This record gives sequence, C-alpha cells and structure tokens, in this order.
Amino acid sequence: MYSKIVKIISWVLLLASAALAVWGFAIGWPDSAVDVIIYWTYAMLAIGLISIFIIGIGVSASINPKSLIKILGVIFGIAVVVGIAYLLAPGTPAVGYLGEPVTDGTLKFTDTILNLTYLTFGCSLLSIVVGVIIKAVRK
Repeated sequence: MYSKIVKIISWVLLLASAALAVWGFAIGWPDSAVDVIIYWTYAMLAIGLISIFIIGIGVSASINPKSLIKILGVIFGIAVVVGIAYLLAPGTPAVGYLGEPVTDGTLKFTDTILNLTYLTFGCSLLSIVVGVIIKAVRK
C-alpha cells in the first residue's frame, strides 16, 4: 500500500517539475521563472528530507523502538558537527570581490557550508583508503 502511495506522489512531483521546466522554456527564462524553479527545488529538498526523517523514524519505531535512541544520537551528532563547522567558519569577505556588500551572516553561512564540504570530502577519501587497506589485509 505504501509503495503505491509513494509511486503516485513521485509521479505527481515529477510531472510538476516537468511542467515548471516547460513553462520556463516557453516564457524564455526571465528572473521570475528562475526564482520559481529555485523555490520549487527548495520545496522538493525539504519534502525529501522530511519524508526520510518521518518514514525512517516511523518504520524504525514500529520495528524496533530501541532504535529511536540511535536515530536521535545520529541527529545529535550531525548537529554537533554542523555546530563545530559553524564555530570554525571565519566569515571573512572574499578577497578581490567587487560586487555588492555581503552580510556577515551570509559570509558565515557560506564558510560553514565550505567547512562541511571539506569535512565530507576528507571523510570520503579516508573511508576509501581505509577500505582498501582493510580489504588488502583480510586477503
């Protein structure tokens, strides 16, 4: 039953996205069309993330209620990592930038995202190297 509902919702969202793209091409992509597409992307991302959390928590609670503690631990860990990335973000203006002045909050936010990107990249490289070493040692 759930798979049918998810499939129908997926098709509706896909058709809505395709309709927005066709509309954008039809009117020549003025700024208003680009804004609508960007807001639609934000909405799709939010729907996806909320769905993952709700479905994940709902399924795990029905199968194994003790797993909720692990999920809350993971969410808390993610919040701690994001908080540390935020505290380490300098928020300094870009060197050589000649455009409109950017607020301190925006600079801090972009630096936080960059720190999280660097951390994710480093962890992925580390996991690849460790995986290869473990695989070589086991053989």
